[in-house]
Amino acid sequence: MNITQVLFWVLTVIAIGSALMVVTARNPVYSVLGLIVTFFAISGHYILMNAQFLAIVNIIVYAGAIMVLFLFVIMLMNLSKSTEALKNKWLQIVGAIAGGCLFLVLVAALKNTEVKKDLVEMGTGNIGLVKELGRELFTTFVIPFEIASILFLSAMVGAVVIGKKE
Repeated sequence: MNITQVLFWVLTVIAIGSALMVVTARNPVYSVLGLIVTFFAISGHYILMNAQFLAIVNIIVYAGAIMVLFLFVIMLMNLSKSTEALKNKWLQIVGAIAGGCLFLVLVAALKNTEVKKDLVEMGTGNIGLVKELGRELFTTFVIPFEIASILFLSAMVGAVVIGKKE
């Protein structure tokens, strides 16, 4: 076993464990923290597949911005056991039946799929590199890129004008 396989399995165990923590945690703050750890583990997988841009965007956008926003909202809502509504037993039974039906549908959908024996080539190629993405953005897609940047600039100016007091 080489280092990339060891890293793959370590990241996989971290991702699955933290994803289970998201679902099973009783405290919503712990659930959000588990989701942040899951996003970091998935970013590690992206790095192993030589897709650095996806890894950086995943960390900045999802783990850095959206999950921190979720964390602040949950902390501001001040959820606790005393404010939690009592859950009806019938509602829990219906939820368990719905989850079981979803599991059966997934098993039926994946039953006849082929498992390919080809492995992903880790760390080879240059498709996911930031350098290649930049080259494509500034050669092939330079006009749409500049139009999008002008659109963002006008949106920022509009936000400043709207937010400015008289």
